[in-house]
Amino acid sequence: MSEYQEIPSEQEQLDFYDKLRAKLVQFLDSKKGKNNKFTKYLLFAPDLFHLMVKTMMDSNVDTKSKALIGGGIAYFMLPVDFLPEGLIGFGGFMDDIVIATIIINTLINKLGPEVIEKHWSGDDQLLNVLQKVSETSDQVISKIPIKSAIANVMVRESKTK
Repeated sequence: MSEYQEIPSEQEQLDFYDKLRAKLVQFLDSKKGKNNKFTKYLLFAPDLFHLMVKTMMDSNVDTKSKALIGGGIAYFMLPVDFLPEGLIGFGGFMDDIVIATIIINTLINKLGPEVIEKHWSGDDQLLNVLQKVSETSDQVISKIPIKSAIANVMVRESKTK
C-alpha cells in the first residue's frame, strides 16, 4: 500500500472510528443530541467511515476507486471542511456523511452493490441508509456557507438518486 502513503494507517483509521463512535453515542445520549434534527443520521458517520476503510483494503477494488475512497477517508479525518466539527459540533459530520454517500453510490454504480455491501457493518441496510442521506442532503447543502464545485456536485447527485 505504499502508493497510499497520504492515507492514515489502518490503525489510525480504526482509532478514529472508535473515538468517533464513542463521542457520537455520548452526544446522542445528551439532551442536545436528542433534540438535534440530524440525530438519526449522525450514527451513520462511523459506519460509512468504516465501510470506506474496509472497501479500501479490498483487493478486488481498482486503484482509481481506491483513490476516490482515500479522498473520502481523508475528508472525514481532516479538521477543516465545509461544516467543521470543531466549530459547529457533531452536526458538522453531516457534510462528511454526504460526501461518503456520494463516494459509496459512485462505487456501487461502478463495482456493483455486492462488492461494497459485504463490508457494511451498520445496523440498517446500506442502500436504505444511502437513500435516507441522499433525501436529506439538500438540507445539509443549504447550510454550506460557500457555494463551491463540490456543493454543486452534491446537489446534482442528491437529485438524481
